Amino acid sequence: MARAPFAWGVFRKPTYGQTRLSYQHMKYLFFSWLAVFVGSWIVYVEYSSYTELCRGHDCKKSICDKYRRGVIDGSACSSLCNRDTLYLGKCFTANPNSQVYSGGWGDLEGVIKCQMEEQPHFDMGTEVEPKKEAPTFNKPTKGTSVEKFREMILNHLKAKVGDDQANIAALANNVLAIADANRDGHISLPEARSTWALLQLNEFLLTLVLQDREHTPKLLGFCGDLYVMEKVPHSPLYGISLPWILEVWIPAGLRRSMDQWFTPSWPHKAKISIGLLELVEDVFHGMFGSFLMCDVRAATFGYTDKHDLKVMDARHIVPETIFVEDIRQQKCEVDEDCLYGADCLTSCDLTKHRCTPEVSRPNLAKACETLKDYILRGAPSDVREELEKQLYACIALRGSTEQTEIEHSLILNNLKTLLWKKISHTKDSK
Repeated sequence: MARAPFAWGVFRKPTYGQTRLSYQHMKYLFFSWLAVFVGSWIVYVEYSSYTELCRGHDCKKSICDKYRRGVIDGSACSSLCNRDTLYLGKCFTANPNSQVYSGGWGDLEGVIKCQMEEQPHFDMGTEVEPKKEAPTFNKPTKGTSVEKFREMILNHLKAKVGDDQANIAALANNVLAIADANRDGHISLPEARSTWALLQLNEFLLTLVLQDREHTPKLLGFCGDLYVMEKVPHSPLYGISLPWILEVWIPAGLRRSMDQWFTPSWPHKAKISIGLLELVEDVFHGMFGSFLMCDVRAATFGYTDKHDLKVMDARHIVPETIFVEDIRQQKCEVDEDCLYGADCLTSCDLTKHRCTPEVSRPNLAKACETLKDYILRGAPSDVREELEKQLYACIALRGSTEQTEIEHSLILNNLKTLLWKKISHTKDSK
């Protein structure tokens, strides 16, 4: 019998095992491709965000160019631009116009902050204008005497914190002492320009106002409007950082609990909390007028190894006079349009479509809200009930009337006394 030209085995139907293996293989390839695609997209987004936010190289280049041309000078200029002993480390920038980096300066660890202008955006077909000198360093002008510069500083401080403050002259003298960066007894024009640029920054002003209270990190040096602050060892006040893809799936209640997992012992938390309450006290009708705390989130604060509170970001702690001036110019349709910073909210005057100057919540109410979960977690049973009562009374504070201010002072003192009595006899209070 003749053999068939094709073996029937060639046309055999695939077995169940072979079909299952092929399906599993395709599924593996699909999910592998999907993982590579998603991973590449995340890397691209993160890298794009990093390059857009972190412009430390551009900042250093701009500052050093002005230093070498004799426009600015300061105690950090030579180390940054000539000797390379001041270097920028890890980027912590959240706003491209305000660069924040960890850094080293010889044996010192610090935080370097640098102000950046908006990146220019050019349309195709438009003529690019020649680059102009930034107006940040155009004051004081050549020929200005030290006495005239002191007068400029005095007028600026009066405009910022009010002209009825008795200690303005002493504050102006402190500014002049800082301006003499090389300690030669003379203030050069480049040194004066750097100091004037720093004076425009809320954070620098608050550092001056609170320099004897130790709530703000010490100023280590400056060059133009780049300045170096001492490093705060522990930050933020509480909370853990998670990848955004996990944040989406975690319920808000669980997320708040997770933020309190990695915090110091309760006595140490009490000391840190007292520090925040003292900060509120110092900026509320203090020696140099009132300041409004317009970002009282945990990320704004840190603490030292001795558990002393430090302000990490003071850009939104603003003089009340400046706040009132700015918010009154704000157009609005609803109250939500009258938000300054993260949490300074006023109301909208619908007859004028302008924001009113009175904040809806005082500094203390916002500070207590930030502290509530933090200080109640692990609180001793003999103080917990009274502490919770005082915190909720504090959070309920509204407005800024004279009666509210009396209640404000009473609650503030009660909270400080309650916490301090509990830890004053322990080594944790030192």
